[in-house]
Amino acid sequence: MRLRHIEVFHAIMQVGTISGAAQVLHISQPAVTKVLQHAELQLGMPLFERVRGKLYPKPEAHRLFVETEKLNRDLQGIRRLAASLKSRAVETVRLVSTPTVAISVLPTAMTSWRRDFPDTRCELSTHHTSEIVNTLRLGEADLALSLQDPRHPGIVAEPIAQGMLTVMAPAGTWSESQLSKPISPQELSGELIGLADRDPLGEMVVAACEAQDVQPVFHTVVQTYQIARSLVEAGAGTAVLDPFTAASAAPEQVQCRVWEPALPVQLYLLTASHAPLSHGARELANCIGAAARALLDKGST
Repeated sequence: MRLRHIEVFHAIMQVGTISGAAQVLHISQPAVTKVLQHAELQLGMPLFERVRGKLYPKPEAHRLFVETEKLNRDLQGIRRLAASLKSRAVETVRLVSTPTVAISVLPTAMTSWRRDFPDTRCELSTHHTSEIVNTLRLGEADLALSLQDPRHPGIVAEPIAQGMLTVMAPAGTWSESQLSKPISPQELSGELIGLADRDPLGEMVVAACEAQDVQPVFHTVVQTYQIARSLVEAGAGTAVLDPFTAASAAPEQVQCRVWEPALPVQLYLLTASHAPLSHGARELANCIGAAARALLDKGST
């Protein structure tokens, strides 16, 4: 069956008459009849019983309807897209981010970007980096944000902001003189909040500790950096976190010191190597980079 056949067939299945299908499709009744007759001729069998001006689908028509329903939906989607392009409708930017960046950086970045792109549709979602790679490769997102370079041949990783691994503790933990100095693994004390096994940042912290013969003990282990930050804000312990999460914490509730030896943490803009960014998406990336750098500057003051 041709696409036009499928479109007419679906319209008839939905309304049950030639006249109704003609109204739905905005074409004449003779045109609907002609297309249906041609479709049945190609298939070599009738699809409907004609009774007093109404069409009753045969069992074969029901089976055909199930198989062609998705194709019909896709056809309608293509037509809507074509209509949007023809009318120069505003673009859609699809952004996926790790939860950490989405919470700490995106709100400010989106607010800034919206001033220049008030009508552009933006779809935001969160995933972990491994899922982000598949999302970009399948064309389900235009750009992504992560604290990891996935080192995938089909993904371009562009650093857009950099900070340093940060130790965050409840307010009052350190004196003013201590706050001005980095903190080493040997100086970690009190209740430590760790990150889940196989978390890249958590592995970095443990490796840095072990390199200095320190074996950290984590009585509390969390899945996300935001939970760790919330626990520190509540006074539940000390955590070693990325600088973006640390800088977004409530300043009156926490204290932050840079980890020693200094370990850089990058914020990466991830894109599929075969899909260049639109103007709106590139400007959003620029706003995200600026917001991330401003957040780090604010956190260091």
